Amino acid sequence: MFLVSLYNEIIYRPLLNLLVYFYHYIPDIGVVIVLLTILIRLLMAPSFHKSLKSQKAMTELQPKLNEVKEKYKDDKEGQARAMMQLYKDHQINPLSSCLPLLVQFPILIALYQVFSKALNNHLTGLYAFVPKPETINPFFLHLMDLSKPSIVLGVLAGLAQFWQSKMMLPKTSAASQDATTKAIQMQTTYFLPIVSVVIAIKLPAGLPLYWLVTTLFAVGQQYWLVKRQQPQAPRS
Repeated sequence: MFLVSLYNEIIYRPLLNLLVYFYHYIPDIGVVIVLLTILIRLLMAPSFHKSLKSQKAMTELQPKLNEVKEKYKDDKEGQARAMMQLYKDHQINPLSSCLPLLVQFPILIALYQVFSKALNNHLTGLYAFVPKPETINPFFLHLMDLSKPSIVLGVLAGLAQFWQSKMMLPKTSAASQDATTKAIQMQTTYFLPIVSVVIAIKLPAGLPLYWLVTTLFAVGQQYWLVKRQQPQAPRS
């Protein structure tokens, strides 16, 4: 019960109140969801930036990891020690890229609850200073009902995830990758976006809208990171 109360007070209620507060000034729930998503991404940007750098470093290190696996294929303990030494030499924490996902998971659950309740006008738990609207119009730009599933937004969210996964693929030949690495990359690049679409088209459209915006934000963040780390051409 304590964990449920803690979750409600530090994640669910703040998100619900932000949503309703924004809606008081911007009476389009779709625009509000987009703004709330951008705000969440900005607040979590340092953590996601560190995660993206770690993912990129892991991708670049993959050929050396494959060499270690091949060299110690009959010695699992030696393989583990060599891989840990490789991580240490390159100052990489293989678990650091998972932290934003762990943080985002309870936020995703809370947003599902917030969108479901707000779009159906179940607005209990508002702070005293947050104006309570008589009703929340579930339509985005007067075109799409975000309280109902949307195939369009579900497919767009899956395509955005596919785009993000493709950006993270290593610039190495397929021959240099082991079977496990290839299988993981195939699942991440193709299977997970398909699963996302299947799930998203069954949820209220407000959630795939959030997922679409947050993934596009991540794509932009990855693009900026890659461009920033590219060597600059010397000026004449």
